[in-house]
Amino acid sequence: MNELTSAILTEGVSGRDWLGVRLPEFARGVVIRKDETGIFEGTASAEKDPRKSLHVEEVPVPRPGPGEALVAVMASSVNYNTVWSALFEPRPTFDFLERYGMLSAPAKRHDLPYHVLGSDLAGVVVRTGPGVNAWQPGDEVVAHCLSVELESADGHSDTMLDPEQRIWGFETNFGGLAEISLVKSNQLMPKPAHLTWEEAAASGLVNSTAYRQLVSRNGAGMKQGDNVLIWGASGGLGSYATQLALAGGATPVCVVSSERKAAVCRSMGAELVVDRSAEDYRFWKDSHTQDPKEWQRLGRRIRELTGGEDPDIVFEHPGRDTFGASVYVARKGGTVVTCASTTGYEHTYDNRYLWMSLKRIIGSHFANYREAWEANRLIAKGRIHPTLSEVYPLADTGQAVYDVHRNLHQGKVGVLCLAPEEGLGVRDEELRSRHLGAINRFRVPQEGTGTTTAPRVTP
Repeated sequence: MNELTSAILTEGVSGRDWLGVRLPEFARGVVIRKDETGIFEGTASAEKDPRKSLHVEEVPVPRPGPGEALVAVMASSVNYNTVWSALFEPRPTFDFLERYGMLSAPAKRHDLPYHVLGSDLAGVVVRTGPGVNAWQPGDEVVAHCLSVELESADGHSDTMLDPEQRIWGFETNFGGLAEISLVKSNQLMPKPAHLTWEEAAASGLVNSTAYRQLVSRNGAGMKQGDNVLIWGASGGLGSYATQLALAGGATPVCVVSSERKAAVCRSMGAELVVDRSAEDYRFWKDSHTQDPKEWQRLGRRIRELTGGEDPDIVFEHPGRDTFGASVYVARKGGTVVTCASTTGYEHTYDNRYLWMSLKRIIGSHFANYREAWEANRLIAKGRIHPTLSEVYPLADTGQAVYDVHRNLHQGKVGVLCLAPEEGLGVRDEELRSRHLGAINRFRVPQEGTGTTTAPRVTP
């Protein structure tokens, strides 16, 4: 492994040279174990501790098959699907691996008693399988998390509609929270040259998801002048939605849960912010009954901020806690677009406000390759910036996932894999210098050190 890391950190190593670099038979990865799927039985979701279920272990390095590549992972990041995997909710991900394993002999490799997690990476291609022409060993890349087979006609207008569409590192094995990861070559994209490894690894899943959900014609199709209500606007997903709205000429209305998070949104350029904690919105009277008066109060507050206009688009991902309010506050003919349900999957809303006001609900899930490529291109051009707030070593991934589970973070939480320290991998210093403040927006200097990180957030 030292030979591999040394080659990555050495400038001028050619693709031919890479073929002479020996790969280890085993590498470290963050795994959950099949024999531990019942360890949280009887425990409420909020009380489950991912530090108990996540393990950093030496696992065999897979060989790339046709259309696949091995990537030496310099850095990765934590997404909410890693939280779900670690909690074994809503179902153990080994169910996904078993189903995938029945598809073909190559897919059978994924059905293992351990699951290497992670749906983001930034690193270097070290080997490619037969039929891979666009990428060579030595290429610096990031990966998006869409895994498709494309043997059905259904996926050929939008690959997200492929019946065998899966999320890499969640519904497949060999994910990005590892020293070496296996991906399909059509997951790869160029690493933004002005970013460090950990910064580049932070954006793939959430930025692509937000792009499809908000900008793409497969999502809300946002246009200039739209008012966009964004729940969790300083979080991993919402922070990219806020930037995309601003970059696209829309007006974000940012909903956050603290004044510090409100300040982060304002630093991105958002002017309209709702601090739901300070204003004490309670959309549920109890666990079974919503309070429409609170929906109405939120609607009035939004109109105060926008000069009397309702949201054209509501950017939804909390789910159960907020969905009734989202449907209510969207303007007549407006759109609620949802990509997740982090507070619960069973949504309840008053359908009168949907059908009588001609509103639409759109389901949006990750992004196709083209959408992911366009989202990454915005990062590479310095139009959208990573929202990295804190970085952990691979050995402490359990704590990183715990932080995300307990909402102790802002933006994205990164993980160093093979990178020995932060700050490596920058190739375009000039572009970086122009955007350094925005790149570090979610981080603050730590006294007495040369590094930046974000303070813990009280949930």
